[in-house]
Amino acid sequence: MSDLTGLILIVDDTPTNLEVISEALSDAGFDIAIATSGDRALQQLERRLPDLILLDVMMPGIDGFETCRRIKANSRTHDIPIIFMTALADTDSKVKSFDLGAVDFITKPFHEREVLARVRTHLQLHCLTQNLAEQVAQKAEALEASQLQLIQNEKMSALGNLVAGVAHEINNPIACIVGNVNAIHNSVTELFEVIDLYCKTFPEPGAEIEAALEDLDYLREDLPKLIRTLQDSGDRIIAISRSLRTFSRADTDQKQQFNLHEGIDSTLLILRHRLKANAQRPEIQVVTEYGQLPMIQCFPGQLNQVFMNLLANAIDALEESNRERSYSQIQANPNQIIIRTAIEQDQVKVSIADNGVGIPETIKEKIFHQRFTTKAVGKGTGLGLAIVQKIIVDNHRGTIQMKTEKNKGTEFVLTLPL
Repeated sequence: MSDLTGLILIVDDTPTNLEVISEALSDAGFDIAIATSGDRALQQLERRLPDLILLDVMMPGIDGFETCRRIKANSRTHDIPIIFMTALADTDSKVKSFDLGAVDFITKPFHEREVLARVRTHLQLHCLTQNLAEQVAQKAEALEASQLQLIQNEKMSALGNLVAGVAHEINNPIACIVGNVNAIHNSVTELFEVIDLYCKTFPEPGAEIEAALEDLDYLREDLPKLIRTLQDSGDRIIAISRSLRTFSRADTDQKQQFNLHEGIDSTLLILRHRLKANAQRPEIQVVTEYGQLPMIQCFPGQLNQVFMNLLANAIDALEESNRERSYSQIQANPNQIIIRTAIEQDQVKVSIADNGVGIPETIKEKIFHQRFTTKAVGKGTGLGLAIVQKIIVDNHRGTIQMKTEKNKGTEFVLTLPL
């Protein structure tokens, strides 16, 4: 409002006063609205909000003081500046006016230049206040976005370093174990050959040695199985180490080729301890329905963080749904997480769904808001889904949608451009 024009509502029950003030303000370039009572003024405010109100104190029905109180009590009209107009110049009336929220006080009879000066001053102050509030809101939003980015980077960096460190520590000892399994197998085979040769050369070694050789057939059958078990377990640990390295791969300032299925699988591996059966419930079933996906250009570490947050939230939702159910009831209707991937209209679609309690209608619109959480104090920061939305929408120009139904579960659907 640089030219200081705007809509001014004049509230006065005296036609002469209305005529004098409205003519002066109209000549100065202001739009004018008129109300002859407090009730009518409140009705007009329901239809259109003015930029400033000139309000007479003494009026039939509700007086100016009560009208002001009601205007200031309404969040929609609270910030409109009000200037009282009255012939009452006593201190108590002025103090009461300011206590109710008025910004100024004009005494009757009116002086045109004074009225115009006060109106322009308070319109300018109101405009400056609004601009300042908008700037503060914009700065606060920018600061929150910056904080969210820092938190996201720190969380991913800390988790990535931890996981990479664990993978590195696993690597050397497991390489030693797996590398020596074949040597053990060969040595055991040679040992059995020596024993067989001894038995052939000395068919009657004596009662003591024959007693010691009674378990030879059992060992000959069991030891190779044991060695194969060691080999399989070693291969499993190697696969875990490889998945940890996949999950912890660091992001650069440029996108990289990435296999989304590897990212999902590595995340499931890290969360495996939360999926296993325990004393309260059977194992959470994870169903993967993977489509044929190409490698996509993305920030792999960030997408892994998205999968981590969504899958961890799904597990939390399932555990919440289990609180009122017995072990046998959960067995009859088992906890499930279903992960689907597909190509649709030149986009990669990833769906992560659970059959938990669902998200209440009252908070559906808030779930992506920063700092909003339904979890108990100390168990949730309210950053997980806000970070997910930023990574998918801002950093990858994708979309995220949420579908939920009470007592049937929640599904998050991500789309990413190829």
